[in-house]
Amino acid sequence: VQLQASGGGLVQAGGSLRLSCAASGRTFSSNAVGWFRQAPGKERDAVATVSGSGGSTFYGDSVKGRFAISRDNAKNTVYLQMNSLKPEDTAVYYCAASKFNLPLQWSLPHQYDYWGQGTLVTVSS
Repeated sequence: VQLQASGGGLVQAGGSLRLSCAASGRTFSSNAVGWFRQAPGKERDAVATVSGSGGSTFYGDSVKGRFAISRDNAKNTVYLQMNSLKPEDTAVYYCAASKFNLPLQWSLPHQYDYWGQGTLVTVSS
């Protein structure tokens, strides 16, 4: 499975962006997909995950109520809608897919087997 993340860019605080993660190589409707982010000098943090079926979603505390993850399995694409963006949301955002419908621990990067290349989100104050 190859993952391609897109949709990053520069936005003012309070604005919105929608990231996309497109999969190719095979369908991934049975695979959980997560978004992670990494700011300069910091560890890679979990943002959100959606189960393969789309029936379960999980969010990091810092983005709850502002971000929404969804998937369109017909298009082999997962989305991350980001609203009310803050300067501290600035980071490179990565999408990742698990071999399973839902990892045992959704927030741990090592639970994911396939990674996209990342897309930069910059939020100005």
